[in-house]
Amino acid sequence: MTSSVTAALGVIGSTPVGDTATLVSSLELEGHALSRRQVTRLIGELFEVPQLRSFRDLRDFEGQPNNVLVAEAFDRHARRKRLRLWFAQYASIGDRRFVLASDRRGSAAWSRLEGLGSEHLRDALIGLTRFLGERLVIVPHGELHLAMGSVEPIVGFTLADFVHGALPFRESETAPAPSAESHNHLRSLEAESIRIFREAVAVAHNPAMLFSMGKDSMVMWELAKKAFWPDPPPFPLIVIDTRWKFQDMYRFREYITGLPETDLRVHINPDAIARDVNPFDFGSATHTEITKTIALKQILDAHQFDFVFGGARRDEERSRAKERVFSARNERHGWDPKSQRPELWDVYNTVLPTGHSMRVFPLSNWTELDVWLYIQAEAIPVVPLYFSKTRPFVERDGALIMVDDERFRLNEGEEIRFEPIRFRTLGCYPLTGGVRSHASTVGEIIGELEESRVSERSSRVIDFDAGASMEQKKKDGYF
Repeated sequence: MTSSVTAALGVIGSTPVGDTATLVSSLELEGHALSRRQVTRLIGELFEVPQLRSFRDLRDFEGQPNNVLVAEAFDRHARRKRLRLWFAQYASIGDRRFVLASDRRGSAAWSRLEGLGSEHLRDALIGLTRFLGERLVIVPHGELHLAMGSVEPIVGFTLADFVHGALPFRESETAPAPSAESHNHLRSLEAESIRIFREAVAVAHNPAMLFSMGKDSMVMWELAKKAFWPDPPPFPLIVIDTRWKFQDMYRFREYITGLPETDLRVHINPDAIARDVNPFDFGSATHTEITKTIALKQILDAHQFDFVFGGARRDEERSRAKERVFSARNERHGWDPKSQRPELWDVYNTVLPTGHSMRVFPLSNWTELDVWLYIQAEAIPVVPLYFSKTRPFVERDGALIMVDDERFRLNEGEEIRFEPIRFRTLGCYPLTGGVRSHASTVGEIIGELEESRVSERSSRVIDFDAGASMEQKKKDGYF
């Protein structure tokens, strides 16, 4: 081992946070005159990790390359804004572990980890932020990408993990602490919903619950578990997969599937796969018809489900306000709003003619605000997309459409932006708009909703298809 290497090891070992310039100066004081290029090469040899100089060098925690569409757009954005990007990874020297960062010019910086766990990683990143200056932008690589998912936000620090795919869902990311605040009306709504579940199951031969992975589905699933506790709910969860959901939704589905009380079944319309049906080539109306409506009919017919629970609420959209709690469907799963049964004094008619089915909506009398208050009260986990975070999106026809994967197609003249947005409703990502927001906790979302006068479904493209309104979709069998 050369004397310069020994000296460099000594400097790095005794300096919790440093960079190339730090090492050059320290080595000079000890009589080792090395150029920045030589020191940069020396740092790479000491840490024994690949040097990261561009987005092409990056991989996510699964070893997959980043989203080229987003990465190239963010690279242009960073150059235009004169942001100094640092590509960061875990690195070690002996038994000492570091966060090692490098920029496009080859400069390196390190911050020593004093232990395992997210709190030590956060401390190391804070040290790096203070050393390199505010407005630090870190793009994680490899194992660090996964670890960053559990780190609390840091002031003056931007995590550009959106260039990678979604991380596995961690319940601690979004589950709020149970609220101590009392909302008596929630208990009335809860009791009503539990009664609806029990009444439907009492007469059903083969019930099921549609599960969209959204906030309403999670509240409905929590209510179902309460309704039949200590046994699990006596019906499966049905997921209609269009193949165009948000990546975070698929990660959340993996989490739900792993829960012991869950019997989750996924169905994709085989014709949609064969024809590669997508929102860009087929348009939103046809895409919805083939991947959602027809797919739903297929699985309902295949299993002969008679009572099917859904999470629709009357405050969402005008046609849903016409629904009864127990909403009858004909043998073709069609809905006729003029033939719905009266439900005076909450007396439900559950009789079904042969071949007909019933859609049951336990959340009919809930509002979006009620749902979030219940999520807070019961500490229910939800998809991270509901919480504000810097995300890549385009503004298209007034909607903020997230660029979630490389299948997204930019229109001529469109530019990918990077701002804090969140989603009030979830669906196929090219057809679901976000909202500009800084609400990153359940409490902040509740405060935001208390001031809002705009429906959550105002950002759903499929609700406004010309010639294909939501009411018509429901008449054709859409849930």
